[in-house]
Amino acid sequence: VQLVESGGGLVQPGQSLTLSCAASGVTLINYDMSWYRRTSGKEREWVATIERSGGGRVYADSVKGRFTISRDNDKNMVYLQMRKLKPEDTDVYYCNDDSRWPWGEGTQVTVSA
Repeated sequence: VQLVESGGGLVQPGQSLTLSCAASGVTLINYDMSWYRRTSGKEREWVATIERSGGGRVYADSVKGRFTISRDNDKNMVYLQMRKLKPEDTDVYYCNDDSRWPWGEGTQVTVSA
């Protein structure tokens, strides 16, 4: 199984980004999927989870109302739309299902004026 995150970048506070997670070697429709973030030296932080059907979604309090997790099971993809970004959202973002698979390299999000 390989997870590849993309879509990160450098943005100013208040701007938006959409991250993508592409999976190979696994059919994502069979699994709930989550986004996590971590900066070097810190614990990995859970951000959001979407149920395998796409119906149920839960978010960390720090991102609730600003981030939206979604998925396209036909494309085997998971997304994280991030709005109203804050400097404290700066991190490397990863997708996985509770460490079920090897972690990808993540995608760096930097929010800075």
